[in-house]
Amino acid sequence: MWLSLVERIVRDDEVAGSNPVIPTIFIAYEPEPLGRVAGIFIFGGKSMGDKCTRCSWVKLDDPIYVKYHDEEWGVPLHDDRALYELFILETFQAGLSWATILHKRENFRRAYEGFIPERVASFDAAKVEELMQDAGIVRNRRKIEASIVNSRIFLDIVREFGSFDRYIWGFTGGKPVRESCELRTTSPLSDKVSNDLKKRGMRFVGSTCIYSTLQAIGVLAAHTDTCAWSKS
Repeated sequence: MWLSLVERIVRDDEVAGSNPVIPTIFIAYEPEPLGRVAGIFIFGGKSMGDKCTRCSWVKLDDPIYVKYHDEEWGVPLHDDRALYELFILETFQAGLSWATILHKRENFRRAYEGFIPERVASFDAAKVEELMQDAGIVRNRRKIEASIVNSRIFLDIVREFGSFDRYIWGFTGGKPVRESCELRTTSPLSDKVSNDLKKRGMRFVGSTCIYSTLQAIGVLAAHTDTCAWSKS
């Protein structure tokens, strides 16, 4: 996970300044089959209040980050639609702070038509140009084009394994692996997942990016030992 171990300068007409790159947010959807627009977004997990000890990367003065840590990060995620949104957002986070993506999340949902993979997989050159004019998202041509390619490969994986959930959790036999977020930013597991996705043709899925994704979706149980949420 990137966390406070890495700092990058936000560019590409994004928020100015240097920010810790924290793990990626994910959203749990009310169950909807692929190909339909999900109507409601819900958050998983629970809040334990403001007096509990949290992971060191949490900015306690930022309620968005606190809510993310308390209610979303590390909760095992198995819904394909939520996993898809997360992986697309991860490709846009590469090289940027997560704050940039977090504050553009609703704009991404609008621009990416509800994050329906079949729709994004059919985006053409005209749609790419439209997205390049959308100031509400990250206007990076390589990342936009990668998101379309990755969407097609995502659907290929779903057809091969029955679901993306089965694919990604299959790397650990369907069980979370305990590994504190303070330990490292890549691992043999993230290397393996990253290499497999790259072989399939996905882009912007380096090991560091994948490591933070695995933490976010609960494949890696990464809350620190002192964090109250490590006991939840």
